[in-house]
Amino acid sequence: MLQAMSEKMKGWPAIIVLGVATFAMSFFGIEGYFSSRVDTYVAKVGKHEISQQQFRDRMNQIRQQAMAQEGDQFDGTTFEKPANKRRILDAMVDQQLLLKANGDLGMRVSTQSLRDAIANVPAFQVNGKFDPETYRSVLAANRMTPEMFEEQQNSSMAVALLPDAINDSAIVTGADMDRYLDLQLQRRDVQYFTLPRPAPANSTVTDDEIASYYKGHQADFMRPEQVSLKYIEVNDADLKLDAQPSEDELKKRYQDEKSRFVQPEQRLVSHILINVPKNATPAQQKAALAKADQIAAEATPADFAELAKKDSDDLGSKSQGGNLGWLQKGVTNAAFDTAMFSLKKGEISKPVLSPEGYHIIYLRDVQSGKIKPFDQVRAELAQEAIKADREHKFNEVAGKLADASYQTPGSLDTAAKNLDLPVKTTGLFSHSGGTGIAANAKVIAAAFSDDVLAQGNNSSLINLGTDDAVVVRVDKHEPKAVRPLAEVSDSIKQKILDDRVIAAAKQRADGLLARLRKGEDIQAVAKSAGANVVSVSDAMRMPRAPSAQSMPAQVRSQAFLLPHPAKDKPEFSSVAVGDGVFAIVGVDKVQGGDLAKITPAQREQLRNQMSQAFGNMATHGFIDILKAKTPVKIAEDRM
Repeated sequence: MLQAMSEKMKGWPAIIVLGVATFAMSFFGIEGYFSSRVDTYVAKVGKHEISQQQFRDRMNQIRQQAMAQEGDQFDGTTFEKPANKRRILDAMVDQQLLLKANGDLGMRVSTQSLRDAIANVPAFQVNGKFDPETYRSVLAANRMTPEMFEEQQNSSMAVALLPDAINDSAIVTGADMDRYLDLQLQRRDVQYFTLPRPAPANSTVTDDEIASYYKGHQADFMRPEQVSLKYIEVNDADLKLDAQPSEDELKKRYQDEKSRFVQPEQRLVSHILINVPKNATPAQQKAALAKADQIAAEATPADFAELAKKDSDDLGSKSQGGNLGWLQKGVTNAAFDTAMFSLKKGEISKPVLSPEGYHIIYLRDVQSGKIKPFDQVRAELAQEAIKADREHKFNEVAGKLADASYQTPGSLDTAAKNLDLPVKTTGLFSHSGGTGIAANAKVIAAAFSDDVLAQGNNSSLINLGTDDAVVVRVDKHEPKAVRPLAEVSDSIKQKILDDRVIAAAKQRADGLLARLRKGEDIQAVAKSAGANVVSVSDAMRMPRAPSAQSMPAQVRSQAFLLPHPAKDKPEFSSVAVGDGVFAIVGVDKVQGGDLAKITPAQREQLRNQMSQAFGNMATHGFIDILKAKTPVKIAEDRM
């Protein structure tokens, strides 16, 4: 919840907290004075270190966001790729550079800005206004104090100070927009044909070729660091209660909570509605009231139903003689409610004005409020008692598990024996997670934490939900390593064959492209390759017409990378479409965009978007300047 709040308050990620390096001290700690310091940072920005734990926390945070956004489409393996890890670390470095620049320039988040930002979080509001009690209770539910949350938000907002200031200074001219629109709305006449995937000229791959490829591409065959866990789980659904609630206990609960089971007074009502149109004129309102007064004066209990069928504008109840059935307080609008409960049985009201019009209300019967008997609510009371007992049992067992695992941090056996709970295991999983409890971000973070992984201790109690908790410890640990050749030889063989196919396909495409550039006709060249030419007129970068949408994305992108053709001389290129398939692309004609079709509102929207884009470019340029002035060290082997 708090992560979602933080993102809504500011688009920039939360600030990285300064890590504390850990030093090993032996007997009496004396040797520490003579041992050299061991670096553990993943990155060092000036004098500030980004620790491995901070980097893992950020990875877990982004992974959890991706899991929530992508659902079943989430692919955790992407987080183990070096390029993705480096991208995340580079963002953390950029944030630290911006924070350092804040200090150098004397920029800080004002107290009022922080207060306003927090007050605008919907989760902290009641009826659209900031509520201090709600603020404290929401934070408490997320195990945070106001001081902790305010520090976190202050840090998050501080990262955005400079980028916001740079964005505000970005200027977009009319000429800038015209140039952009001319390119964005540009139209091109395109011809292309697709070549089929060729068969490999040589389908034999030797062991030496596989071994050589393996040796030269070992980074592609890394097995990520993995752990498996032992764990004890306390789940509300699995707990056996000491006893079912007795009849006496249920009756006592009934007596204690009798007020819950009072049936409210109900009234059997019919009505006649005289509609008043929205935005009615005074004359219309006067006519409606006069008609309602006349009906109310004439109506009697005996003929009320007939009058409703004849005169009521409420189509839903008109055919039933105006019958609305049994109603209780609070079901209708306030005016109708007040009039209905002021009547005595058998009375007909004077016209009552509501947003729909004038109502004439007939109170046909009254059913006084009464208490539901014990037998009628016994099942509900029993279910509530069992739920309360389960919650009590869960909290009791979870607390004992937390205490026992803390008292014997090197094993789960004592806790399992004392609580009569089984020790379960997971399969091996990486930082991307696994199945079961290993898919939970909290469990992943605990499994790879220093205390659990390096020190070999039990974790603290991890809440997986309101009625599910676990304590975990590492069972097996497999460091990051190159997968054995035997395990990847088949995939290497296929990769070598695919590379041969791609090389052959490119060679063929290059030969056909050379013929086209010498002036041969595209239809003749395509026919010689067994392909058909597809022509698309007025193709655009962002496809709108069905013909443009049918073009492969790679072909369209390549078509708009080609230079403008000279008169009667098309420009040609080749592009990989995928899986060893290449396409030959030609552009015959280029036309600029029709700027007259752009409305003022669209131009203003574009100006705002371009201003944001220019600001982002300027911010990245500023960060590059900061990098040039600040020593930055990256330890990729610790990522």
